Amino acid sequence: MTEFPQRKHMDLRRRSIYLLPNLFTTAALFAGFYAIVQAMNGKFEFAAVAVFIAMVLDGLDGRIARMTHTQSEFGAEYDSLSDMVSFGVAPSILMYEWAFRDLGKWGWFAAFIYCAGAALRLARFNTNIDVIDKRFFQGLPSPAAAALVAGFVWVMLDSGFSGNDLRWYAAALTVFAGLSMVSNLKYYSFKTINMRKSIPFFAIFWFVLFFIFVAQNPPLHLFLLFFAYCVSGYVLALIELRKPKTPPTLP
Repeated sequence: MTEFPQRKHMDLRRRSIYLLPNLFTTAALFAGFYAIVQAMNGKFEFAAVAVFIAMVLDGLDGRIARMTHTQSEFGAEYDSLSDMVSFGVAPSILMYEWAFRDLGKWGWFAAFIYCAGAALRLARFNTNIDVIDKRFFQGLPSPAAAALVAGFVWVMLDSGFSGNDLRWYAAALTVFAGLSMVSNLKYYSFKTINMRKSIPFFAIFWFVLFFIFVAQNPPLHLFLLFFAYCVSGYVLALIELRKPKTPPTLP
């Protein structure tokens, strides 16, 4: 007799709209929208920083939903649409406005490859979420790709370079990020890290050192961090290729 009310409660939970996690999703969406507006106004550093803020907020909404048991289908769909704006459209427009305007059709072609790659990456993630290995992402995650692109703009602006000087390098990096998102490379997801479990004191020490390292030169160190993460998928693929294949066992 209790099965029907329980099933009804689960269906209601899927359709429900919870305030707290969706507030963070809305904030991430606003950061992505703000990045687009600032890129169109020529304030590229503000736009790049806004992409990183969107990435932080995007990481918080899912964790808050899981911690407060407020996951819903609405929240998942809303988060995906927000990601498309913040990590698909915003970085491609930022790169186009900063470096690609003088490249003609090659400029918008490179920007579109990235934008389409983000859309395909998000669509594949939504359809494969229940069948893939939780330890790894299939393809470069869109927030990491956005951080790579926005980080490149930020560090080059901080170093005094203009987009016109580096337009071909920027195009190559943007296409590289877009293709990495739709690849079948494996990227560590960090989802196996349990924040509720106790950790050694030494781990806290390394965590503090990490923040000190980033604070010394945020544009450069954040770019290097996400570039290393992007390359890690290719390194894992090379390691898998070099592993000796075990022969099939005979029946």
